[in-house]
Amino acid sequence: MMYPERFSNLPAHAWPRLRALLDAYEGGGAPIHMTIGEPKHAFPAWVTDVITENAAGFNSYPPNDGSPALRRAIADWIKRRYEVGVDADTQVMALNGTREGLYNAVMAVCPETKNGQKPAILMPNPFYQVYMIAAISGNAEPIMVPATRETGHLPDYASLPEHVLNRTTAAYICSPANPQGAVASRAYWTDLLALAEKYDFKIFADECYSEIYRNTAPIGAMQVAQETGADLDRVVIFHSLSKRSNLPGLRSGFVASGPNTMREIKQLRNYAGAPLPLPLQAAAAAVWADEAHVVENRALYVEKYEVADRILGNVPGYQSPEAGFFLWLPVDDDETAALTLWRETGVRVLPGGYLAQNVNGSNPGKTYIRVAMVAPKEETTRGIEAIRASLYPE
Repeated sequence: MMYPERFSNLPAHAWPRLRALLDAYEGGGAPIHMTIGEPKHAFPAWVTDVITENAAGFNSYPPNDGSPALRRAIADWIKRRYEVGVDADTQVMALNGTREGLYNAVMAVCPETKNGQKPAILMPNPFYQVYMIAAISGNAEPIMVPATRETGHLPDYASLPEHVLNRTTAAYICSPANPQGAVASRAYWTDLLALAEKYDFKIFADECYSEIYRNTAPIGAMQVAQETGADLDRVVIFHSLSKRSNLPGLRSGFVASGPNTMREIKQLRNYAGAPLPLPLQAAAAAVWADEAHVVENRALYVEKYEVADRILGNVPGYQSPEAGFFLWLPVDDDETAALTLWRETGVRVLPGGYLAQNVNGSNPGKTYIRVAMVAPKEETTRGIEAIRASLYPE
């Protein structure tokens, strides 16, 4: 029997690599976990009541695209948040977590060849690893483009040679960025939309961190597309309740785009989708409709931004994140820093190189560690203080 080899040479995933690096050693104190971006703030207490009230729905197969109530709640949220009107029936689909949508988008809407060549799919480096696997699964070439301090921690896709852009079918962009917390400006989105129009590719806008920010709400890809008159079928946005509402276990997200693109995405979902159970869809609809808990949640993160700035503000190379809940801290070597921190303090962080790939002999994450500020303020403060004392002594 023949098996495909497209995944056999992939580097090890970040979490097994982290365990292999740290677990052979004793931690230097009570563990403080600052690795995975799993929110630890409380989700709205009434979510459980909504699930219970709709528990009879477990007796029914859920609709693939999401219930009408959930799709309407999502469309209403897009209108409130971005002032973009979308049709709940033709332009929105509920997801079982946004990873599903980010992965399947390539198979759904990207052609197998372009201009007679193997297609290319662009992504930032560092990047969310599902982008790379989606490209490989779609028999496309993943093109990692540095997202470094010099580029504002966002990829400069226009700098790519024309022969790459001519075979590009899609470009992933994460804003606010994981791990750096950078936010794409209106000018950035406008330029990227123009590039996508010129070279005929789609933009996959991963906006899952959009509701965690300091003062100004990040502008969205679909918002700029509407403002500039760009084709909405060219822009595919992905959102989630995981970060916005502290509900990673609910597995509720959505994808939205123009009706033609969504038709293709829905067609694949009919065959390969795993829709959310109806009681969870009912809860998700209620959560998308409520903003009070989001405001409260955001305020908690703002407090932790201020803690980080106070403790780390004078560290050379420190950049306070614009949004999201990660710190992207400069170090001489990522693995050495992570191991030192664990053995001296018990704080676990992720080496930045585990989120990036070597391209032309350079890994743009190798001189950073990623620190997740998802725990309550007191624990987060203890972790950041330990980082300062261990890695950046006065």
